[in-house]
Amino acid sequence: MGRMDDLHVQASNDTLYTVLDAIEEYLNKNSCEKSIQTEILIAVEELYVNIASYAYGGDAGEAVVSMDVSGDPKRCRVTLMEKSNPSNPLVRSDPDITLSAQEREIGGLGIFMVKQTMDQVEYRYENGCNILTIEKGIEEEGETK
Repeated sequence: MGRMDDLHVQASNDTLYTVLDAIEEYLNKNSCEKSIQTEILIAVEELYVNIASYAYGGDAGEAVVSMDVSGDPKRCRVTLMEKSNPSNPLVRSDPDITLSAQEREIGGLGIFMVKQTMDQVEYRYENGCNILTIEKGIEEEGETK
């Protein structure tokens, strides 16, 4: 348990696997169940790709990823931060998943999926930074410590 060192990376798709590898390694060290690990990694990928694609409007910029595991039962918290104009992805209406892909508006499915798979998703804008935090319990029900 504890905190992973903050990871400072150039916000681009080229650094996605650097971020995912660091998260996966830390989850492995904390004995995270593989199915939960997959959900966390998919959520981080979705959020990180959004930062890399949209936060800096095609210009270079930094993303900071931090992670900690704490509590009893153990919970994983991943925070992604970037400095740009306020942009809260959680305010967008959830897509109507009853419609076919052709009938639905483009966008929003990734954030919807993150909100569905994580226990908690929070956004705040602080000191010129967009800060998005996801949280997920990493112990299966009935798991012994």
